[in-house]
Amino acid sequence: MVIVNPAAGAGRVGRQWQRTAVTLREAGLDFEERFTTAPHHATDLAREAVKAGKQAVVALGGDGTLNEVANGFFEAGEVIPTACALGLIPYGTGGDTRRTFAIPIDIASAARVIRAGNTRTIDAGRVWIGGRMLHFINIAEAGLGADVSDRVNRAPKMLGGKASFAIGTFAGLAGWKHKQMSVIVDGQPPRDLLAQAVTIANCEYYGGGMRVAPMAVPDDGLFDVIITGALGKLEGLQGFSKIYAGTHFEDPKLRLKLEHLRGRRVEVSSTDSVLVQLEGEVVGRLPATFEIMPRALRLLVPA
Repeated sequence: MVIVNPAAGAGRVGRQWQRTAVTLREAGLDFEERFTTAPHHATDLAREAVKAGKQAVVALGGDGTLNEVANGFFEAGEVIPTACALGLIPYGTGGDTRRTFAIPIDIASAARVIRAGNTRTIDAGRVWIGGRMLHFINIAEAGLGADVSDRVNRAPKMLGGKASFAIGTFAGLAGWKHKQMSVIVDGQPPRDLLAQAVTIANCEYYGGGMRVAPMAVPDDGLFDVIITGALGKLEGLQGFSKIYAGTHFEDPKLRLKLEHLRGRRVEVSSTDSVLVQLEGEVVGRLPATFEIMPRALRLLVPA
């Protein structure tokens, strides 16, 4: 089952679907397609397909579409027992999950990855926020990044993922005020501080190619938690290129404002109003609690 978000890629998926479908079939992929018509519809479609015993459920779109499809592998906060695998044909703005797993951006090549059937069993995150339970496989974040995601998601995407996130980041930094946050990892004493962001990472990339968590391993049963303290605006701008390169922890000045922790359960709260994003989609405001779900999903990846 290929779940298609026609709004992905600034609407290009819908406009080019007939040609894309031909490319997929020419690459040897035998599939049935379903189209999303509203937010969260992909989750319902994926859950139906998983329960129907499909061999694979594939998201065709960006990280937001993949997140919705991945949520369909869960019900009431638990993994649905299945032999079904999760697949991705990248076609969106951000493309961060595909970077971690080296999934090709070329449609025909991505289809051949699906057809080959090679899987990697990876962890997932479970999140309680605003009375809801959600899941993610890449990165969650509270703070500046969520503010940037909110700006990017409300802006035109014609310039592409990296440029959209770069412009959003500069705009976000210009108007950002640090927030008082409290972070508890695995029940340890809380870390209370003025912070720019708290990142809960299962994978490496976020924000259109920022290698924000270069140490993250998606199947080690742990989150990598990065607390970014009260960076000055100039420090933030100077560190921008280093985050894309994944060398920000190697910079002595930046390192003074960064803290790296690892854990299975992370509780984040604030007396301020702080947005939270999952895979680049804003899902609410703090407080939020994040738990790792070890070996929760089988993801189709290159051999």
